[in-house]
Amino acid sequence: MTAEGTVNRAALPAIFNPEDLNALEQALRLKEQNPGSTVGILTMGPPRAGEIIRQGLYRGADTGWLLTDRLFAGADTLATSYALATAIKKIGDVDIVIGGRQAIDGDTAQVGPQVAQKLGLNQVTYAEEVLSVKDGKATIKRVIDGGVETVEAPLPVVITVNGSAAPCRPQNAKLVMKYKRATCPMERPAEGTPYDKLYEERPYLTLNQWSVADVDGDVNQCGLSGSPTKVKAIKNIVFQAKESKTLTASDADIEGMIKELLEEKIIG
Repeated sequence: MTAEGTVNRAALPAIFNPEDLNALEQALRLKEQNPGSTVGILTMGPPRAGEIIRQGLYRGADTGWLLTDRLFAGADTLATSYALATAIKKIGDVDIVIGGRQAIDGDTAQVGPQVAQKLGLNQVTYAEEVLSVKDGKATIKRVIDGGVETVEAPLPVVITVNGSAAPCRPQNAKLVMKYKRATCPMERPAEGTPYDKLYEERPYLTLNQWSVADVDGDVNQCGLSGSPTKVKAIKNIVFQAKESKTLTASDADIEGMIKELLEEKIIG
């Protein structure tokens, strides 16, 4: 963590959020069902987050956009959704925005609905499968308490997908060979190094890279400046097996165990 209470992403590897992979699979299935449609990957992070776009291209996505700017750093869900919404407006002509239900670092499930609200679009959350898209409507199966329901939503629509949805297909070997050198401009090899001329010969290897200015964003709504929520404190809890106890089903034993767990900050 940084001194400001934000995640130090420079110290972490770039990984594809698990539920976003479920969302990507639904997008790729829709592409197969609707010839002529395309799938683009939009992500926000440091330049090496371009790896996420490459992983999408390896699976069948057509293009990608990386939002990277120091002004985006330290964003909470409100600032993140603002940045993503402004980028989607710039992309334009989008029928369906599909994302994972939540990220594994924050677990808030707020970004998808906030993006929908900022764009003024319909939204369907907790989706498990996009069954079809026709006649300007998407038919979606979603999880609810106690079961599932099937709903229809007019396009354009924002959909957030659960981890219980179909897993994403594996990377395609031919696509890996095609896109393995794909980079955003900030990642590109220096002039005179191997492969530096490759990007002139193959324009599709240059990933879209946008800053706050590129998406006409308000700097006061981005990053730390646009984040009303702050982390007050963080504690690392290490679980160690010390001893075992045998408890009965009595109220006194259960109450004692709960108090001990709370005092040791194991729960609470």
